Amino acid sequence: MTRHARRAELKLRERAYDAFTEHLLRSKIKPGQFVTQRELVVLTGQPLGAIRELIPRLEAEGLIVTVPQRGMQILPLDIGLIRNAFQFRMILEREAISSFCQTASDEAIERLEAIHQSIIVSAQKGVTDELVAEAQQVDREFHETVVDELNNDIISKAYRVNWIKVRLIRQNETSLDKELVIPVMQEHLVIISAMKRRDAAAAVDAAVAHIMNARSRAINLE
Repeated sequence: MTRHARRAELKLRERAYDAFTEHLLRSKIKPGQFVTQRELVVLTGQPLGAIRELIPRLEAEGLIVTVPQRGMQILPLDIGLIRNAFQFRMILEREAISSFCQTASDEAIERLEAIHQSIIVSAQKGVTDELVAEAQQVDREFHETVVDELNNDIISKAYRVNWIKVRLIRQNETSLDKELVIPVMQEHLVIISAMKRRDAAAAVDAAVAHIMNARSRAINLE
């Protein structure tokens, strides 16, 4: 196989993965749903070969499970998944927050602060669906920025897979809704304030409280 062919095959696999996760997060594929390879071809618009190569990756990441005599099942949401996903998130973010306090530039921290303050100012005037979507993106980018500062591809990739699982839990019942926009942004700002002071212990404590709040909402709705 030529280098060009290998590159094209890799792009095809990535497109299949992106299409699958997009449909999963848009609830076009439901947690616990059984699917066939042919159904995934139709749903994602990707060729059967790409879907067949995608399945081992999805199994390894825990996004699908193979049930004997029944086929492939999208990961089901249960209390075990909630606890495991949030525990894993806690482990990664403790280290990431602590490191970010030491390595991030003042400018980077100030940018994060300004973005969050802007969301709060807008929310105080009225929370629209568009602002909720913007706040969700700010929420995600805040955590990913902190994790990526570790400069560890293994951790960044693992965090993003776990984020998909957390997002499935949250969108099932606890996604960032209009009532949560300001409180979540304020929780972030407590973390950011500690970062500005370069107080790693306080930043980690604030991050733990923030994650535990999200975990409690998920468990209470389970």
